[in-house]
Amino acid sequence: MSPEIWLLCGTAGSLAFVHTLLGPDHYLPFVALAKSRAWSPAKTMYVTLLCGSGHILGSVLLGFIGIYASIQLNALEWIEGWRGDIAAWALVSCGLVYTAWGLRHSYRNKSHVHWHSHEGVRHSHLHKHEASHAHVHSRENTDDNRRSLIGWALFVVFILGPCEPLIPLLMFPAAKESVAGLVAVTAVFALVTVLTMLVVVAVLLWGFQPVRVPKMERFSDALAGCTITLCGLSIVLLGL
Repeated sequence: MSPEIWLLCGTAGSLAFVHTLLGPDHYLPFVALAKSRAWSPAKTMYVTLLCGSGHILGSVLLGFIGIYASIQLNALEWIEGWRGDIAAWALVSCGLVYTAWGLRHSYRNKSHVHWHSHEGVRHSHLHKHEASHAHVHSRENTDDNRRSLIGWALFVVFILGPCEPLIPLLMFPAAKESVAGLVAVTAVFALVTVLTMLVVVAVLLWGFQPVRVPKMERFSDALAGCTITLCGLSIVLLGL
């Protein structure tokens, strides 16, 4: 490979690392969902890997199509910007919906005391709306199905989300050198992006592992939804 390609590969690795670290949407949603849904570390890494791969794939396919269809760079940048806006607002929407569901779920799971009097004897018992009005197994299955939707929604959002520096700063210059150079630069960017996501998620999971707040556990889904919403807003308002 030419010196220009080696330089582009180094640039690709650096940009991928910085781009991932500066975007909290690349790791915080996975940590929040892992905590709220009690995912194992292996499952969390799998979901992160899947979403990270989808995130890269969308921009790579667009870049290859644009290069070999001779589409102007300005047009590709406009498409990437349009995709970014859709992905950001989709992330906000997913977060808000999940927050609302989490609040409803936490309210229905709140234990409260019911008092009764029988033949002059007064006694109390704990009561939960959701457990009292639904079959336990069907309720748990419904909750799991609803929770799984946020995971799939997150995957779709990551496919829509663009890798802003990839096409204009890396793929187009590499394509002018050689096909092998284009593949190498793209592979470096993809590998560093996904590895950075996995490492940051693993470190945050390890850091939050000892944190236990029992009184807030029933709000875990709502807090995860708020985290996802804030990540989306950071893209919309701050361009992260």
